[in-house]
Amino acid sequence: MDWEVAQWAKLRGSGSTAFSDLLGTDGVVEALGLSYKNSKELNKIVDDKLPAARPAFVREEVVIANESFDFFKRDIIECIRALYGDPKHARYLVVAPERHYADPDKTRRLYHDLHTGRWWWDTQRVFEENKETEGATIIPVILSSDKTQITLFRNKTAYPVYLTIGNLPKDIRRKPSNQGQILLAYLPTTRLTHITNKAARRRVIANLFHACMTQLVEPLVNAGISGILMRSGDGITRRCHPIFSNYVGDYPEQVLVTCTYTGDSPICDVPSDELGHYPLRCQFRDFDAALDAVEKLSYAPGEWADACDAADIKPVQHPFWEKLPYVDIFRSITPDLLHQMYQGVMKHLVAWLTEVVGGDEIDARVRRLPPNHSMRIFHKGISTLSRVSGTEHRQICAFILGVIQDINSLTRAQSLCLVTATRALLDALYLAQFPVHDDDTLDALDEAVAQFHTNKHVFVELGIREHFNFPKMHSLGHYARYIRLFGSTDNYNTESTERLHIDFAKDAYRATNHKDEFPQMTKWLERREKILFHANYVAWRSLSSREREPAETPVVRVPSLLDIGCSYEAKTTLFPTVKYVPISTLEDVSSGYGATLFRDALTRFVIQYRMPTATPRQIDDEAGYVMLPFRSVPVFHRIKFVNEKLHGSETLDALHVYPRRMDKHGKVSRASRFDTALIRVRKVDKPVSPLDGLRIGRVRVVFKIPDNHVQSLFPKSVPPPDRLAYVEWFSTFTARPEPGTNMYRVRRQQAQDRVHPLVSVIPVSLMERSVHLFPKWGPAVPAQWTSENVLNMAPSFLFNYHKDRNTYFTLVQSPTS
Repeated sequence: MDWEVAQWAKLRGSGSTAFSDLLGTDGVVEALGLSYKNSKELNKIVDDKLPAARPAFVREEVVIANESFDFFKRDIIECIRALYGDPKHARYLVVAPERHYADPDKTRRLYHDLHTGRWWWDTQRVFEENKETEGATIIPVILSSDKTQITLFRNKTAYPVYLTIGNLPKDIRRKPSNQGQILLAYLPTTRLTHITNKAARRRVIANLFHACMTQLVEPLVNAGISGILMRSGDGITRRCHPIFSNYVGDYPEQVLVTCTYTGDSPICDVPSDELGHYPLRCQFRDFDAALDAVEKLSYAPGEWADACDAADIKPVQHPFWEKLPYVDIFRSITPDLLHQMYQGVMKHLVAWLTEVVGGDEIDARVRRLPPNHSMRIFHKGISTLSRVSGTEHRQICAFILGVIQDINSLTRAQSLCLVTATRALLDALYLAQFPVHDDDTLDALDEAVAQFHTNKHVFVELGIREHFNFPKMHSLGHYARYIRLFGSTDNYNTESTERLHIDFAKDAYRATNHKDEFPQMTKWLERREKILFHANYVAWRSLSSREREPAETPVVRVPSLLDIGCSYEAKTTLFPTVKYVPISTLEDVSSGYGATLFRDALTRFVIQYRMPTATPRQIDDEAGYVMLPFRSVPVFHRIKFVNEKLHGSETLDALHVYPRRMDKHGKVSRASRFDTALIRVRKVDKPVSPLDGLRIGRVRVVFKIPDNHVQSLFPKSVPPPDRLAYVEWFSTFTARPEPGTNMYRVRRQQAQDRVHPLVSVIPVSLMERSVHLFPKWGPAVPAQWTSENVLNMAPSFLFNYHKDRNTYFTLVQSPTS
């Protein structure tokens, strides 16, 4: 109990004062049998008795213009040693580059984790060519930094620098609970307001950053050249060379790190007035020229500024990468999906399209989109949103293509160009975030970028843009190159950095008294790390001797492109949402489920199941003689789609099926929702396209036949499926998608009487995923349309494959597409 309470207090408990007050209550300490009486005594135990798995912070003082600032740092070598030697990561540690392939002939190379990229292979080759470093183990050092606000008021900020190593798989590095990232330092956050000249202030801030970073990375110089002995968590000692490989940050951070100018590309030498050109004809910036320029400060200070100007970099005194071995800083800057795509290009795209369509019209369309598990409905529209987050831009990208159809003010050619350009950017976005790539998907990424540039002139013709010469747009042309170098973009996305701010900056600040906070923050983090390390040890000690033994040959599964488009399995809850629903309620259109032909569809299903070889006419004749021996059925309001082999019990997709709910005042408290699904109607051995044998249906009811009536309808030898669904069919897919959107158009299918919808009862197991549809809007959105009734009102629909990444890959980029 002593340990459990301490663990709770440090990881999940309230503040130290509240914890001391709790322990100060009469009888609490005695009842729990604790060895400490307040937070101060507990902190002393943690500080003195628990071992530290990671190095302590050291406080340095930095003096600039007669003002001093605090700089908190850790020993970078000891941080690397802590990550490399963590027993929890031992079985996943990668110590050499690998080539993975998608086919047995090894013609389609795969890129996912850092060790599958070409940078590690190229660097390893350099080591192997030197007899003194032959057989070396490279430790790719990945740094990231981003200044973040830690208070809503008073404008207090923190400037954390994080460290991780490329030997850890990206799935471990991206999840904070795996402890695959270490807070390396808090840099000074001064604004230097006492320096009145703005240009001088910017120069001093840049020099301050590089001076602090130089202190941090200085141990990497000798360690990278000569190597150091390190022991991994499995007890094996290797000669390791920690080499700086990547710096993860947003565009201002990239400019600061590379000493380039704002408005220029920090990667290549393209002129600023050609950033919008494609294909890229520029090369990486000349690192040797930059290095020669910054080194002139040591032996020819008079020529230093001119040399920096000739190399097109800022005159920064001794950048931190100046002496690092095997480093090209311009290659080390990586793509950033969050700020370059979602908060950059897509933010611009949404603003451009809003201007084209009109704010009122685009908001009216957004409010009337049908709901879906992957879709957020912005009930107030999107034109008036402010401070839009990356998550909201991601949600907008899932439907933005569907709300720019049928724009009256555009000619047919302009509309086609606008839709094509928008789709191309969305394709580039979805392809760029694939966790696994091969040469085909990278070629498709380049083709999508090229297609946008081919059609971007429509924004100029409409007066929306004059040019596209801004760095975030230019960066799209580098994505495929960097994926081949360093693996997929989720290896170095700044979303991970933003998430780390919560644990290492914001939560740490809340644990302080908000006065001279950084010494308290670092001490709080050190204690927290000790508790986490000891918790792992306690968990290990609680295992049996057999469980403690590591697996002899740990199996690390190699990712595949098919993981992105993995198949789903439909599941419902064990017990129904509503135990008894009268059939009359199922057939009621106004307040029920709207399954108007439920009885007929179910009797047809019964005959079809009894007589699999019967013709449609025979089924119709026999169905007239079937009497349903029940008046109500159990009903389920949700189907979830999972893939337990790859994702465990995680819900990857879902289908919602329920009627309106009214409150006691007769007002609608919950709108009805009857989602659409992609349903397997026939098996196809060799599909020509991903949609072969599939059809869209709108699910009205998910139910089961009452257990006590199953035998009266079906033979004992052939029991029916446990879960059934009543669906209204849409038309079959056309041979080709529509131009521009590259989406298939479907319509509600009517029965032969041209009055009722074409309906069926099917097993739930035939459903493959949920589907989102874009309505055909017409010249203006009809006022009577709502998100609730648009699937009943719109004349036709487009099949939205941008609703999520899995749907996109399965229907657009799968091998059969």
